[in-house]
Amino acid sequence: MEISCIAVEDEPLALEKLVQFIDDTPWLELKAKFTNSMEALSYLQQNEVQLLFLDIQMDCLTGLQMLDLLVSKPQVIITTAYSEYALKGYEYGIADYLLKPYSFERFLQAVQKVKTDVLPVLVSPANSFIFVKVDYRIMKVDYDQILYIEGMRDYRCIVLPTGKLLTSTTFTELEASLPKQMFARIHKSFIVSLQKIKSIERHRVYIQDKILPIGETYKQEFYQSINSGK
Repeated sequence: MEISCIAVEDEPLALEKLVQFIDDTPWLELKAKFTNSMEALSYLQQNEVQLLFLDIQMDCLTGLQMLDLLVSKPQVIITTAYSEYALKGYEYGIADYLLKPYSFERFLQAVQKVKTDVLPVLVSPANSFIFVKVDYRIMKVDYDQILYIEGMRDYRCIVLPTGKLLTSTTFTELEASLPKQMFARIHKSFIVSLQKIKSIERHRVYIQDKILPIGETYKQEFYQSINSGK
């Protein structure tokens, strides 16, 4: 499984070096690169990624100002030539701090930290359960116990008959790990268990006593999936 990431760096040579390091790391997938912080902010407000490589000193918005404006934050590795920002950066809960110029070895040390946190979802060989990171634990969750999953700002809430689990695992990771014949994304904020659906009425899904909306973006694929039986 690859970690999706973007690179935000206003120095072309520094960006080129960072992109090369990402390309040389097999389990990193570069989704986009930016020299403009406003463009990067706009991208992150519309797309989910797991890791953000972020310069501090940039025009328009600094890296820290950009983090202040993000509602849902990915893991962050700061890249900067100014060591005085290290302490401030850690106040934002960043994963690591790369002081320019940094080596490929130091780069790998930073992304290895992120790999441990960002890839907490493991699919069992029997396709009967997943493991998800909950607080500081990795918990086993059986597929047949999941009613639906709801997005809640920085967390996803896995709703079970016995209660709820909050995980920092992204929707992208969950969708990749859950079997498509059993689960479907119906809304930007909801994944549902197909076997737990009681009925579908007026573009709404009924699961137990919960009514969940079917988003316009997901409507066609969802109806095709239930009609085809996947």
